[in-house]
Amino acid sequence: MKHSDNPGQTLRILTYNVHRWLGTDRQISPNRIAEVIASCEPDIVALQEVRVGRVRAGEVDQAATVATALGMDLHFQPTIRILGEQYGIAVLTRHSSRIVKSGRLPTQSTRPSFEKRSALWVAVEIDGQTIQVVNAHLSLRSGERRAQAAALVGTEWIGHPDCAEPAVLLGDFNAPPYSRSYRLIANRLRDAQLSNSFGEPQPTFHTRAPVLRLDHVFVTKSIEVIDAGPVRNPLSRVASDHFPLLAHLRVRKHTKAASASHVQEGELL
Repeated sequence: MKHSDNPGQTLRILTYNVHRWLGTDRQISPNRIAEVIASCEPDIVALQEVRVGRVRAGEVDQAATVATALGMDLHFQPTIRILGEQYGIAVLTRHSSRIVKSGRLPTQSTRPSFEKRSALWVAVEIDGQTIQVVNAHLSLRSGERRAQAAALVGTEWIGHPDCAEPAVLLGDFNAPPYSRSYRLIANRLRDAQLSNSFGEPQPTFHTRAPVLRLDHVFVTKSIEVIDAGPVRNPLSRVASDHFPLLAHLRVRKHTKAASASHVQEGELL
């Protein structure tokens, strides 16, 4: 993708399924995850399978430990609650930020679900530019996942009037590019990995044998992708079962024309 004459604001954004801080060596290490993230020097981090809280006296809050180590503020949305502990998704940033919305995504189950799939929308201000960031972790069930993908690009999330350009939708979608769930989103937003320096989009799962591209960064039209791809090094290969996916972006100046191109839910589905 050619760079704009107006370079705009650049930022680095990361999505990472941290597998409850559990590495492929079966060791729980929030500090190792923090080290992987820090090496990427991101402005914004979206995490999935985050473990928060403490069950026993004397234990540390692992999510808070990671946020403190990175010097970032933590915004959290639980998807599972067990005793005094919670699991869920999070957005971290050292920039001024606020939660715009957090909530559950559609489910097709008529029974109470163990994990309540959710999304977290955070507005982040970087050098006077507000970036709308929506983090999500979708279902393993294909039908349910399609409903959740449709909801994310609909009027409650990315299609919401307040989710104006520029916006980023990212997370663990459990949706490879050949899936209908992926196409629902890719028809509406640009997949950042289509502009990577590797030539071809790279898989993010599993770290022992990466064959599936389940983690994605999608961007709106006013965002230019400088580069995007999984971060593969000896530490990231063992820290989680997913590789972190890092996107280096340039936010072009927003225009009214870009706003007019905003697609509504009914036009997509």
